[in-house]
Amino acid sequence: MSAAKGSAGGGASEPAGADAATDADRAGRPVEGLDAGAARREWARLAAAVARANQAYHGADAPDISDAEYDALKRRLLAIEARFPELAEASPSGQVGAAPSQTFTPVRHARPMLSLENAFSATDITDFDDRIRRYLNLGPDAPLAYTAEPKIDGLSLSLRYEGGRLVQAATRGDGETGENVTANARTIADIPQHIAGAPAVLEVRGEVYMSHADFAELNARQGAAGGKTFANPRNAAAGSLRQLDAAITAARPLRFFAYAWGEVSEPLAATQFGAIARLAGFGLATNPLTRRCDGPGALLAAWHEIEAQRATLGYDIDGVVCKVDDLGLQARLGYRSTTPRWAIAHKFPAELAWTRLEAIDIQVGRTGALSPVARLAPVTVGGVVVSNATLHNEDYIAGRSATSGEAIRDGRDIRVGDWVQVYRAGDVIPKIADVDLSRRPAEAVPYVFPTRCPECGSEAVREAGDAVRRCTGGLICPAQAIEKLKHFVSRNAFDIDGLGARQIEMFYADDQLPIREPAEIFTLAARDGAKVTRLKNRDGFGEKSVKNLFEAIEKRRKIPLNRLIFALGIRHVGESAAMLLARHYGTWPAFEAAMTAARIGEGADWDDLVAIDGVGAVLAASVVTAFHQPAERALIDRLVAHLEIIAVAPPQAGDSTIAGKTLVFTGTLERMTRAEAKARAEALGAKVAGSVSAKTDLVIAGPGAGSKAKAAAALGIEVIDEDAWLRLIGG
Repeated sequence: MSAAKGSAGGGASEPAGADAATDADRAGRPVEGLDAGAARREWARLAAAVARANQAYHGADAPDISDAEYDALKRRLLAIEARFPELAEASPSGQVGAAPSQTFTPVRHARPMLSLENAFSATDITDFDDRIRRYLNLGPDAPLAYTAEPKIDGLSLSLRYEGGRLVQAATRGDGETGENVTANARTIADIPQHIAGAPAVLEVRGEVYMSHADFAELNARQGAAGGKTFANPRNAAAGSLRQLDAAITAARPLRFFAYAWGEVSEPLAATQFGAIARLAGFGLATNPLTRRCDGPGALLAAWHEIEAQRATLGYDIDGVVCKVDDLGLQARLGYRSTTPRWAIAHKFPAELAWTRLEAIDIQVGRTGALSPVARLAPVTVGGVVVSNATLHNEDYIAGRSATSGEAIRDGRDIRVGDWVQVYRAGDVIPKIADVDLSRRPAEAVPYVFPTRCPECGSEAVREAGDAVRRCTGGLICPAQAIEKLKHFVSRNAFDIDGLGARQIEMFYADDQLPIREPAEIFTLAARDGAKVTRLKNRDGFGEKSVKNLFEAIEKRRKIPLNRLIFALGIRHVGESAAMLLARHYGTWPAFEAAMTAARIGEGADWDDLVAIDGVGAVLAASVVTAFHQPAERALIDRLVAHLEIIAVAPPQAGDSTIAGKTLVFTGTLERMTRAEAKARAEALGAKVAGSVSAKTDLVIAGPGAGSKAKAAAALGIEVIDEDAWLRLIGG
């Protein structure tokens, strides 16, 4: 799932291919028709699905949805956020990668390793060029060069050279912090140990990959020795690089392409193309298909040229990366929260195959969502055998849009026994794209979506504007309870070693020593009595593993506030939203008191909650509701009684003159665009607001400033012009 490179992790909450795929089929549909409530409900499902996909891809090297499915989810998520910007701050679209493994020593990147925005059509590339020109205030005929290079489907790696000597290698991790894999990287032939003539500090970035021929040979060796075989070259490369024993990595045929840089003590060149040539001159492998292109037309020509060679390259690529060539312009364009403005990844289309639909299963997630999953006759798609696919929702099965009601697939429904077309561009759980009516069995009947939960029998209802039918059983539904517990112990929540999804299912079903709510995790040792006698010799547990489990649970009694909030599994609250809440309230007592006092839609506590950047009314209502439902509140209270909750400090402001201040731009700026001015302000530690309030510190007004300048004057807030703004930030 290379499209997810550089996005963020989420916990194991809904089953793979369930809510993760519910809205994938809507990716290309307009969001203008959605009202705020429907949009926010759909956004919450999409955000959870994207976060889970990121964690599976980056954290576990085991993606559970396809590239195409992930791309569709991400496109739809971004489309909704474009219409409802308040959602973006709490979204996994603003996250990179996944948390680094605790197995390796963490490495803090000197400069973040960011992801790339995706393009899927020629129009996306011309739009990209238009955005660049608008941002830089360049006319349509002004020269603007780009580079185009193959997008390698591998594992991102950073190499740090000091005095020309390789001193450190690190994976991307979550973009801020990666894993130290120096010993393993030293075994890769394409990575030089020493570089003559390099700057004093040179951080090279690139991709570790495995060729098709080497992958086939490795799998043959592994199979002959009775070892693990890999699904594809990307997984093989990632698994090989992240070995605790460097000797194992050395025995694996890994390769490396350099395509970028991080921290450098002196500039490499004036252009992207020149800098890549400089890296090649240092003896680093760079891709020979990299091209310099004059404008979007040349970019599209390079994309077609590279796509035509894809099958014969001997290694996997999943698109073409387009970058502004002039490094001075790159510096002006800068970065969004997780992506550079000056680059985009133009992805290749997905691969297709036909197979028989043998069954439709319904899976129930932690929010009660009933998600249909297709069970397929195994089929090879893009070199990987798949047997499951997403069916999104009941409307998709019936051949209609969940949002507009219009026909999809020309109204063809999907039935058990049908021959269906599936596609993938990554691994596992692909999407069903179409059905062949000419091969439909005579006995095939329309699928009837259940109106009762298959797990607990409770009514399953579908709210107006919602594509998903949800079980109303709540805490009495074992599927929801189990999925909530799995989410609670997931990597980005409590992350308890030895207590994973399989163990949660075992303990939930155990009548003697059950775990049916989070608080019972922390009473497990006490309830076990003699510590090991009741658990020892159960499936997967010996004396040592029981001891290790109890120790792991004890370590997690101390937990940061943001991880606790995320672990509670409150609907709409992902990792980013949990951090926003934690930073705003700081401590559990402050957060708990505010949520207890808050009333939806009224009062100072509610106003304070929805005023947090990135916390909209839907998310706020979900959190407040959780604290006002007696059963859920009692569950939370029982849990926190066992914990020491670590306060979260607000982010530290920089040392610039505007750090920590709230700014508002109004009117027309003449020396730079508003977008560039906002980006500069945020880079210097300021917060940019869209409206003037008592919390505003400074207003920058250009020609045509109207009501905002008047509001600032009425409130006694300082107003300056663009020249004064430029002097304030140093030009």
